[in-house]
Amino acid sequence: MAGKRPNGYPVPVSDLASEILDPVLRKRAGISVGLVQSWEEIAGPRLAQNTRPEKIQWPRRMHEDDPFEPAVLVIACEGAAALHLQHETGEIISRVNAFLGFNAIGRIRIVQKPLSSKAGAPKPRPRPLTAGEKARLSGTVEKIEDAGLRASLERLGATIVGTRK
Repeated sequence: MAGKRPNGYPVPVSDLASEILDPVLRKRAGISVGLVQSWEEIAGPRLAQNTRPEKIQWPRRMHEDDPFEPAVLVIACEGAAALHLQHETGEIISRVNAFLGFNAIGRIRIVQKPLSSKAGAPKPRPRPLTAGEKARLSGTVEKIEDAGLRASLERLGATIVGTRK
């Protein structure tokens, strides 16, 4: 909990972060934190796994008298999710408009790109210890009375020594 409300109850950090991020997202991407957080409810769990709303592109108005034109919602997706998303664009447009409370979105533009950074290189496996290293390690932890703690520390030591060259 990061702050306190006037009534004395603590404020969750997520509320404070939303207050900070929402204006930034609105200015940069034309999108609100609420839309991003509610994306699974809007798109459904099957599509939400492989898609995310990127930004809302509003058309430029040359004069104040120009009529209102709906915006384009840019959605990033991975692989075959683009095909599923394309088939459900009408439904998603109506759900987003219902979420926003007015007919803000007229079209959806699909952008294919990876959504999450996959884990890079696999973790290196420790090399097997030599007999001298094992003896020195067991001598270091032999004075520990608790057998479970001693075994855990021995495994930790074997991992540390095994990752060194």
